Amino acid sequence: MPEYSEFLERIFEILKPLAKKGLLLNEDTELVTELGLTSLQVMELIEQIEDHFDMSIPLNILPDIRTVHDLAAQLEKLDS
Repeated sequence: MPEYSEFLERIFEILKPLAKKGLLLNEDTELVTELGLTSLQVMELIEQIEDHFDMSIPLNILPDIRTVHDLAAQLEKLDS
C-alpha cells in the first residue's frame, strides 16, 4: 500500500513538465489556479495516477481537490 509521500512524489513527477517556468511545486500548489491545468489535464493526471498505482479514483472526489496536498491525501484515504 503506497504511503502519502509516494503519492506526493508521483504527483510531482507528473506535474513537473506542466509547471510554469520558475514555479516551484509544493504541497500547497493549486492545480487549477497556479498550474493552470485544464479539466482535460486534470483527467490525464488522474488517469496516470490510476495506472501507476493500479487503483480507481472516483470522479466525485474531484471537487474536493484544489492542491497537490488535497490530491495526495485523497489518494491515501482511498487506498486505506
